[in-house]
Amino acid sequence: MPAANLLSARTFLVPYPTDTFPPVAALLVAAGRGLRAGDGEPKQYRLVNGRPVLAHALMPFLAEPAIERVAVVIGEGDEARYANAIAGLDSARLVAPTLGGETRQASVRRGLLALSRAGFDGIVLVHDAARPFVSRAQISAAIHRLGAGDLAAIPAMPVTDTIKRTDTSGHVAETPPRDQLVSVQTPQAFRFGPLLEAHEAAAAALQHGFTDDAALMEWAGHTVATFRGDPANVKLTHAEDFLRANARHGAVLVTRVGTGYDVHAFGPGDHVWLGGVRIGHDQGVVAHSDGDVGLHALTDALLGALADGDIGTHFPPSDPQWRGAASAQFLAFAAQRVRERGGRIDHLDLTIVCEAPKVGPHREAIRAEIAAITGVAIGKVAIKATTSERMGFTGRREGLAALATATIRLPEED
Repeated sequence: MPAANLLSARTFLVPYPTDTFPPVAALLVAAGRGLRAGDGEPKQYRLVNGRPVLAHALMPFLAEPAIERVAVVIGEGDEARYANAIAGLDSARLVAPTLGGETRQASVRRGLLALSRAGFDGIVLVHDAARPFVSRAQISAAIHRLGAGDLAAIPAMPVTDTIKRTDTSGHVAETPPRDQLVSVQTPQAFRFGPLLEAHEAAAAALQHGFTDDAALMEWAGHTVATFRGDPANVKLTHAEDFLRANARHGAVLVTRVGTGYDVHAFGPGDHVWLGGVRIGHDQGVVAHSDGDVGLHALTDALLGALADGDIGTHFPPSDPQWRGAASAQFLAFAAQRVRERGGRIDHLDLTIVCEAPKVGPHREAIRAEIAAITGVAIGKVAIKATTSERMGFTGRREGLAALATATIRLPEED
């Protein structure tokens, strides 16, 4: 359908004929890992304006009276994240979440099967949880478009850029007419039975490459209608999208810097821990935990940038549960505190001061370990090592020390 013929969402903002209108369910797909959004939490659980993306996406569906139930497909191991995301929401119409599959298509199929087992039949709206700005008007438009008798209807936006199709060598192979192209959004609306049948047929035929449900319905031979999408209904895909999303909500991100310092004396042993890496040495360190001065300093640097106490506040050495504990959990905790505040880690800089052991041979392993613990790209982690020119306790090889600086961004507070 030419983009100019797309129907306006406003056409459908009329009361529902509740006595004859079929039941409506919403199925939100939140099982992906969001790798293009960068390191850290799956994007559907990252914060926008202090609330998880999934919560933003759920609220308009939970507020729509025509929807009788709302189902969510989540990733394996995300149960706690999901529980945190829906905390405080009106969950009367939320059904128990379903665990997703390896692809979006597999996840939607599992969600549909769960609805089917619960006896649902009617209209189902399938929505990507990474679209947190869906409006009630879009939801209403999707429902009413199916009320016109179609089996499938999708929100579509006219394409304003010229689109090129390239070949495998990267050369332009075709320039399709722009007035025949649209970009597609969610929620996509379907008659439940035909959509489930199409999913089952695709699974039986080992067709697993569909990136949206409309394409699957086309493959099954069904006609797909369109209605006008909403420019504000953007999908959060890349890390930069989250900065724009927070700015959209009026949350100005400000840079904050924290510093950390830690020191441990050498003692009996055959290794030390530095930056999460076990390094052989002719001594160990005297410490309550594993004595990783690098991770301890970084933990304090992040907590300092948050104005959230220090490592002893959250992990007191007087508490026996932290005896011998791996310091990675301390740093992971501090990094998670940044994310919970709607912030991001921009850079971590660590300097280790000791005469021995030599840090240079382990530098890249330490960078990789710190990046993995904090959920940031390795390019955001700097490791330096120096001696104290044989002066002081480090120069006498009585111990080692670390200094750290953490640069983060947080939503501005009043």
